[in-house]
Amino acid sequence: MSAPVVDFRPARVDEGDGKTLFWAMAAEIARLYDGLDHNGPDMPKAGPAELGPPHGGFWVGYVDGEPACCGGIKRLPDEGACEIKRMFVVPALRGRGLAHRLLAFLEDQARERGYRVARLDTGHHQPDARHIYETSGYVEIANFNANPHATYFAEKVLLPAGPA
Repeated sequence: MSAPVVDFRPARVDEGDGKTLFWAMAAEIARLYDGLDHNGPDMPKAGPAELGPPHGGFWVGYVDGEPACCGGIKRLPDEGACEIKRMFVVPALRGRGLAHRLLAFLEDQARERGYRVARLDTGHHQPDARHIYETSGYVEIANFNANPHATYFAEKVLLPAGPA
């Protein structure tokens, strides 16, 4: 199957299609990790304040007018670093390159905001996510965000975009 055409639009993690996709992702994570609550007190924060302007953002990708994926970026305390958060692709569209396109889009958004490094994490029950990150140029680093459930932490230097 070919990669679908994706229309990325700014969104909110707590409203509309962004909220719907966030809760679908949260339900999937809860199944994978024995009831894990993304908004629990021991989890890194990634809500509307963190995933909003001016230092962050959240987007929904639409395929044929339907919400298909989402993800966001938030500023980290390290100068020039951001974290990619809340990446999710609806199950029916997985395996078609959408996650790679979403990740590339989020990296572009980070560059536009002046970030030089993107970081992310994932857990042991998500080997496909780790594969996507590694094949996109992320390298493993130490735990940077105190996420008690993640087992893989990585970063990528965001080189300036080349000429069009």
